[in-house]
Amino acid sequence: MKNRKIIIGSRGSKLALIYAERARAQLLKNLEISSINLKSITTTGDEITDMRLSEYGGKGLFCKTIEQELLDNNIDIAVHALKDMPAEETEGLLTSCFLERNDPREILISKEHKLLKNLAPGSLVGTSSFRREFQLNRIRKDLKCKLIRGNVDTRIKKLNDGLYDAIILSSAGIDSLGLTQKISQFFSISEIIPSAGQGVIALQCRRNDTDLIKFLKKINHKNTHNCIKAERNVLKVLEGDCETAVGAFARIDGNKINLEAELFSIDGKERFYLQASKEVDKADELGIEIGKALKKVSNNSYKK
Repeated sequence: MKNRKIIIGSRGSKLALIYAERARAQLLKNLEISSINLKSITTTGDEITDMRLSEYGGKGLFCKTIEQELLDNNIDIAVHALKDMPAEETEGLLTSCFLERNDPREILISKEHKLLKNLAPGSLVGTSSFRREFQLNRIRKDLKCKLIRGNVDTRIKKLNDGLYDAIILSSAGIDSLGLTQKISQFFSISEIIPSAGQGVIALQCRRNDTDLIKFLKKINHKNTHNCIKAERNVLKVLEGDCETAVGAFARIDGNKINLEAELFSIDGKERFYLQASKEVDKADELGIEIGKALKKVSNNSYKK
């Protein structure tokens, strides 16, 4: 590995490249590698700016192009925002390295820095997620949610141009871009449970690249890994996609891992919430149990 040159593949957005640079820095700090270069890749998801991703094929639109570069040996490591990855692993690839989690909370950016409670009735809130839309409706039924797409800068510009009164985004992205001064409000986890894996940077490689897999273990953050095992297993059991309005968040306290998850019916009218704890080494099992319980109690009302 000492003389090996590594190529990291990433989406070309400003935020994605910041995440890729963060991964590169971790690799250079911990591994004996001669050089690491970045390759910017435009994905199908980046090209779709006017409709929900579910209408084009779902979360995988941000990953498939990069994953194909991996499979074709054009890159050695793919860097993803974990929340954008499908629950099921792509054949021939392995995602088993995760950097320490950034702030997983959701945030509000609004005109005049208004809090959510101070927005006028009927205010237009931009989001690209059914989950966020349904969660917001639980807090303020009098607000209107409207689809918004594009990178962070594009969304903020649309807000400033008067197309929206407020937008909901992830804290991790805003913080990484150095835009925390624009945040009007942070939502607690109890107010809005984030998407599974939100705030986590994932590193993916070829399953047969045993040397690289061994070295990636050195920078894998164990607590983050255990949390996302639980969260992502909820998605796997539910066979969640872009239209599945589900939030899942795990946290570790001593030798225990606590997982809370919520699932909405396809029309957003029904909410199903579950919470449970297990020993940390049973994180996988905890996620599966919560997923199965949600599936049963919802009677599959979350699917078309």
